Amino acid sequence: MSETHKSSKGNFAFQRNVALIGIVLFVAKLIAWHLTNSDAVFSDAMESIVNIIAGFMGLYSLFLAAKPKDVDHPYGHGKVEFVTSGIEGALIIFAGVIIIVEATDSLLHGNIPKKLDWGILIIALTAGINYLMGYISYRKGVQVNSLVLQSSGKHLQSDTITTLGVVFSLVLVYYTKLYWIDAAVALIFGSYIIFIGYKIIRKALSGIMDEADLGMLEKLAKIMNENRKPEWIDLHNTRIQQHGSGLHIDAHLTLPWYLELREAHGHMEDAIKLIAGNSERRIEFNFHMDDCKPFSCEICQLWECPVRQNPFVKKVEWNAENIAQVDKHSVSD
Repeated sequence: MSETHKSSKGNFAFQRNVALIGIVLFVAKLIAWHLTNSDAVFSDAMESIVNIIAGFMGLYSLFLAAKPKDVDHPYGHGKVEFVTSGIEGALIIFAGVIIIVEATDSLLHGNIPKKLDWGILIIALTAGINYLMGYISYRKGVQVNSLVLQSSGKHLQSDTITTLGVVFSLVLVYYTKLYWIDAAVALIFGSYIIFIGYKIIRKALSGIMDEADLGMLEKLAKIMNENRKPEWIDLHNTRIQQHGSGLHIDAHLTLPWYLELREAHGHMEDAIKLIAGNSERRIEFNFHMDDCKPFSCEICQLWECPVRQNPFVKKVEWNAENIAQVDKHSVSD
């Protein structure tokens, strides 16, 4: 069994446990709402429904992402993680709207909670479990580069914050008898999780639309600069796509035009091995070998070049912006 397949199975099993624990926590919150008749607790319970839906959606996306490439999906199924993460973000925003609506209704019409001591105990316990699961999920997502697990972790942690807000409001109401505090705190945290949902959607859309990741490009440029060979005259038209936890890198490497195919191919393989050796992620490469042109002489550092037509003028330091440009570099860049 390959390491990638093992990792996929591990991610799937972990997300399955997250989804099942979400059901248990939802039932606990329903019990707390039944005991307290608190609008804030009801809103928190409704938000947990989103946790359950998002958990199973994440489970399904991990199942699809783990499937091998096929004729219809030559790049694999990893992009589905961006889609499900985007939907999860939308569900988080929907939950925030529900909380705000319920809190507003409570402020306008008033509501008197009961048995707050039991409600505080149960909701506080669910908050602790949620945060622990969220922390573990996010750290695991970072470790295996899974956007689904990262989004799930952030979702659970944001749910913890809103749940703690509910606990805090219940404590205040319990001691002060100011019942409007319950709804006011829920209103604040409902707005907060809407913001969290927006951030998750924004990240998912950037992956779906293959938005350039300047951080990744800068890291790649730094690696290539630090290990640059004289024969590597130019690097341009570099693009990085994310497919689940894996990456696909396209790039054009300019080499001396007179190199034999075997030697030129060897330089290309050296560049690929260099990048792969400095990344923990699975990478698929599509490197194109370009031949140098007369204007390339002015940026070429191959001092012993037997066919140089123009003198060297300056070295082009590669960075995130210039390695992504479509055309070959020249002395004017």
